[in-house]
Amino acid sequence: MLEFSQAGAAVGAASATLEKTRTLAAYFRTLTEEDLRRAAVYMSGRAFPPSRRRTLGLGWSTLSKVVSSVSRRDEQELGRIFRKHSDLGDWAGEALDGSTQPAPMTLQDVEATLEAIRNARGNAKAAPLEAMLRRMDPESARFFIKIISGEMRIGLSEGLVEAAIAEAFGVPITQVKRLHLVTGDIGETAARCKRGEFEASTITLFQPVRFMLASPVETPNEVFERMGADKVWTEEKYDGVRCQMHRQASRVELFSRDLKETTAAFPELIEAAPSIGHDVLFDAEVLAHRDGRVLRFFELQRRLGRKQVDPELRREVPVVLVIFDLLWLDGRTLLDEPLTTRRKLLEGLGLEHPYLLARLEEATDPDHLDRIFAETRARGNEGLMVKDPLSPYTPGRRGLAWLKLKRPLATLDVVVTAVEWGHGKRRGVLSDYTFAVRDTSNGRLVNVGKAYTGLTDAEIAEFTKRFLDMTIEDRGHVRLVRPEVVLEVAFDSIQHSGRHLSGYALRFPRIVRIREDKPVEEIDTLERVAELYDRYFGERSEVPLSEVAET
Repeated sequence: MLEFSQAGAAVGAASATLEKTRTLAAYFRTLTEEDLRRAAVYMSGRAFPPSRRRTLGLGWSTLSKVVSSVSRRDEQELGRIFRKHSDLGDWAGEALDGSTQPAPMTLQDVEATLEAIRNARGNAKAAPLEAMLRRMDPESARFFIKIISGEMRIGLSEGLVEAAIAEAFGVPITQVKRLHLVTGDIGETAARCKRGEFEASTITLFQPVRFMLASPVETPNEVFERMGADKVWTEEKYDGVRCQMHRQASRVELFSRDLKETTAAFPELIEAAPSIGHDVLFDAEVLAHRDGRVLRFFELQRRLGRKQVDPELRREVPVVLVIFDLLWLDGRTLLDEPLTTRRKLLEGLGLEHPYLLARLEEATDPDHLDRIFAETRARGNEGLMVKDPLSPYTPGRRGLAWLKLKRPLATLDVVVTAVEWGHGKRRGVLSDYTFAVRDTSNGRLVNVGKAYTGLTDAEIAEFTKRFLDMTIEDRGHVRLVRPEVVLEVAFDSIQHSGRHLSGYALRFPRIVRIREDKPVEEIDTLERVAELYDRYFGERSEVPLSEVAET
């Protein structure tokens, strides 16, 4: 485990991507096949491969109590250390320094402890965790907690782990990615590459496939420039949740964007599966609907994360599955087939409610695409997916074959009311800004969201100094500040929210610019937010299903 931790620290210290890749590849080459399986998964920031669908079920309360017990530090001191790092692994490493009795530790020991934590129930999870931490040196404890928390924060993505596997064993990166797609397990992928076994020709149902991703664009001209195509296909971008459906005979399972099983949240989709009549793997979107109309996203949120959906909630928020891709059909893998072929096969299934096909239109030039975009926004959808009709399905990639055209709804001038210490590369700076508008009925500022994108590192560093001087209350990780800094923020939509006194929350806000020219007295109002909500997201914006999708 110490060698793993030292390799992780070296990767974190490297500034260049190529250096990170080579450092990790050199470490991978030193490992046995079984340790390579473990190390590849752990370096990806996971305790278990996603395909195994295992979770530790270990909460902050248990973790903090164990670290407090081993380190003999009180809650106040542990809080001070955490605020210094804003990283659970780094926090544990410093807190435990000098308090343990280090002993040799292998990756097999780590695996056994993770399994013991997973299998324990309730408070019993603390025992295997504490036994392991008491035997670890601070650096190993640091990385062990990083694995448990699911956040390595050493600048190492799963894509870089794939690149390191390719570098370590002289395998083309495309071959590694393809193999990873099929195995669904970066550890198994690494082991096969070490053995030189690259046969991977089919999808395994009920082993979730990573979703193909789209790159954002802002104008129709940019779409045609980036794709270099004479024509493109468009699909309305729905305000739902991405979902993968696997169906074979009587077995049906659903998986979310992060490859977690979500079958229990949507029982009506499972009950209707016999009507499909084929074994399939769909890429799709779950939408909430009632009385034939698509509902706003906040309605669908009531269904998410449920282990059981009661009949009343099913009546209030029924759902449909809008399908836009077919990856596997009756034993045939379709990933390498062009989208035109996949769509034709999908249309040939004759699907019925609650399964619908995504509305498909063809655009031949930027003006045509702009008209389609305007029409879909008028129907209440948030934008367009634009696809190359000849493209294969490339899981986990964000290339130019799929683009998303999604212009901000509007911008608002807001004032910062609270700031938070950042994480990872932004630890040590105040980078997350909660912002407010003015409620003219009483003159109060009411929060409507939080943004952490849009500013440069230099701007964030400068703002950190300003906000430290403007702090009116230090709550540890969060600081309340004098409402003086005005920002212009863009966003994609507005929804009702019980988190804020305003009753509203902006979705996906990002900072457009700092409004040094605008006084706080001229920021936007709660009435303006309500006006935008009513115009675009009120009852009138609910979209008839006949206009959203077609069977």
